Amino acid sequence: MRLIRFGETGLEKPGLLNQGRIVDLTRFFPGIPDIDHVFFEDGWFEKVAAVDAVGEAMDVRLGSPVVRPSKIICIGKNYAEHAQEGGFDPPESPVVFSKAPNSLNGPHDPIFMPRSSRQVDWEVELAVIIGKRAKRVAAEKAFNYIAGFSVMNDVSGRDAQFGDGQWFRGKSFDSFAPLGPALVTLDEMGGVDNLNLTTTVNTVVMQEGNTRDLIFSIPFLMAYISQDITLLPGDIISTGTPSGVGIFRDPPIVLKPGDVVECRVDGIGAIANTVKAAD
Repeated sequence: MRLIRFGETGLEKPGLLNQGRIVDLTRFFPGIPDIDHVFFEDGWFEKVAAVDAVGEAMDVRLGSPVVRPSKIICIGKNYAEHAQEGGFDPPESPVVFSKAPNSLNGPHDPIFMPRSSRQVDWEVELAVIIGKRAKRVAAEKAFNYIAGFSVMNDVSGRDAQFGDGQWFRGKSFDSFAPLGPALVTLDEMGGVDNLNLTTTVNTVVMQEGNTRDLIFSIPFLMAYISQDITLLPGDIISTGTPSGVGIFRDPPIVLKPGDVVECRVDGIGAIANTVKAAD
């Protein structure tokens, strides 16, 4: 199943993506809620999985496949080569930080340059979307609590990230978490242990990696985080980025207005965002 939200910003409707065609779920379920914690808690995820429809060809905006997550949890330095390119040793335990929910963005919406950062960088990541309340989850049961997966660009304002002494502000500027194009269930993907991740900037390949190189696996991360942080339906865990970010290149490369960043993960698809000047 490929679950989406589509429509103008603030007016999105839940739908399914079926070979490029959109199934409008409000036609089957007039009372269906938006894809937030209520959607998962009230059993709508299971209801819509039973819909068998071809869908329609629509030229319409896609929104983030989930809305109003209680938290966006990110994992730093989770690919050894990315840690090394930044001059860090691979971590002995997960490096956990967060992005504010206001950073969430549609898969093709603009990335807006912040006024307080001029070193804006890209990070393609496999994102995990939580489907059930999870507390002290055993690693071997982790996938029972996952609704599906998506592509996230953990956009980063590097001068703020490294200058503040902590990462929250530089990771949380408005529009800095494009997510999509869909929430894709595990059965649709066939697995998450051997997925290629790529980033291009203006069609030039910048990042190439594979989830087999994750230092900390998704089940391990689920167990580690949920031991003392309750994960709620709709929450997002972004699992880290491979090497090839801009700031650690020689010379560094940073994004500028007009650049187009495409992030792709096998089995899910691609998100593509144009960088725009601060409004």
